[in-house]
Amino acid sequence: MNDRIVSWHAAPSKPTYTPPPGAVDAHCHVFGPMADFPFSAKAKYLPEDAGPEMLFALRDHLGFTRNVIVQASCHGTDNAATLNAIAKSNGLARGVAVVDPDITTDALKALHAGGIRGVRFNFLKRLVDDAPKDRFIEVAKRIQDLGWHVVIYFEADILDEMLAFLDAIPTPIVIDHMGRPSMSQGPDGPEITAFRALLDSRDDIWTKVTCPDRLSAQGDPWDDFVEVVRPLVERYPDRVLWGTDWPHPNMQDAIPDDGHLVDVIPRIAVTADLQHRLLAANPMRLYWPEEATEALR
Repeated sequence: MNDRIVSWHAAPSKPTYTPPPGAVDAHCHVFGPMADFPFSAKAKYLPEDAGPEMLFALRDHLGFTRNVIVQASCHGTDNAATLNAIAKSNGLARGVAVVDPDITTDALKALHAGGIRGVRFNFLKRLVDDAPKDRFIEVAKRIQDLGWHVVIYFEADILDEMLAFLDAIPTPIVIDHMGRPSMSQGPDGPEITAFRALLDSRDDIWTKVTCPDRLSAQGDPWDDFVEVVRPLVERYPDRVLWGTDWPHPNMQDAIPDDGHLVDVIPRIAVTADLQHRLLAANPMRLYWPEEATEALR
């Protein structure tokens, strides 16, 4: 892996949609900078630097106020780059960490002090070599006292085998990208139907209605994504989150325009109330609960 990858748009358009005040990009990442925060020896991709200054400039360009920075798999379990970005955000970013199951309680508390509010478990085999479910459940139990939640990334074809594991997690759960269901199956297809059944099984399972660029079979403007996801937003208005996924890991062959991604929002959340819940009220409850009352006014 000698060639470093660029997976983000060099000049994203200004969206026509204006997010509500306090809007949160609740799923994004930072890469490096590598000179200060080297990538993991186990990384499956080696990106160019996409540090906090770039992220916050994009946030302002798109009309957002805050970020939730999710630890990128290329940094492994060393969360230093994510913590650095949070520290530079002036309180406008929080984070989701990836941790070694052997992490100490003191180290978890230090992550909390640095702005981490959740831990991510990744089950995509092309991104991680090992996903020990039993040890992940122990981590989930240990983070309860911190008030954190668990973020889980998997693909639709393993949902059935994930159910017992999900049921054993005692914290709130956030599913990345709806478990990557097929958009070509339509809004009543078997994969999105199975995912709705999962959401119906527990009222503390949330999801990110994100990544039309990854999930659509049609491409920009991602009409199939809108058709499938709009009913989900309307059915679970208090358990959905949205994010850009910038800098779009592994999307170097189909780089999305972030302005166009933002313009999908009013097509899946068609009222001002739904947009406010999706972009402000819901992420504030999870990541800034001490300020959530203000966000709900």
